[in-house]
Amino acid sequence: MTQRLLTKGFGRPSGLLGRLGGRLMAHGNAATERHVVALAAPTDQDVVLVIGPGPGVGLEAAARRSAHVIGVDPSDVMLAMARRRCASAIARGSLRLAVGTAARTGESDNSVDVVISVNNLQVWPDVPAGLAELHRVLRPGGRMLLAAHEKWLPTALPSSRTRSWLPASPPYARGPGNPRPAWRRRRPC
Repeated sequence: MTQRLLTKGFGRPSGLLGRLGGRLMAHGNAATERHVVALAAPTDQDVVLVIGPGPGVGLEAAARRSAHVIGVDPSDVMLAMARRRCASAIARGSLRLAVGTAARTGESDNSVDVVISVNNLQVWPDVPAGLAELHRVLRPGGRMLLAAHEKWLPTALPSSRTRSWLPASPPYARGPGNPRPAWRRRRPC
């Protein structure tokens, strides 16, 4: 019962609980969303993909820096909230919203310069599939910033410095001399 309520409010928001969850996310994640966009430092020409933008705080921040922002979320409630928050960016044509997930973005290979995800990795049904998809759409030399509160990460994800839940072979390899990405643990913002 508790898991179902959390899913309706935060995991895949729907109905009244989803709208309430969206308001809580907009307030609780705002500083992190803006900080992650600042760290990504998208330029006007960068294509930015925001995974699970929720009520659109990070989308709004990204659209201030880039003329090409895409928000992908599986929740119609969150997309509606993001659409309201980011109406001017949508009207300018600099922001596009779509139903999707980390594992199914709907974007072409090597089409995105920056991928951002804040506090939703823990609700991805298939983390390796989501990371493989984001790797597929990211251009060589692109930037991927994933932020999550450590306490909300799935228990299957180890808290050690090596992320053993990633496969040791491609699709994560970037070249012959780099079979695995170098992971660095960040402290919470």
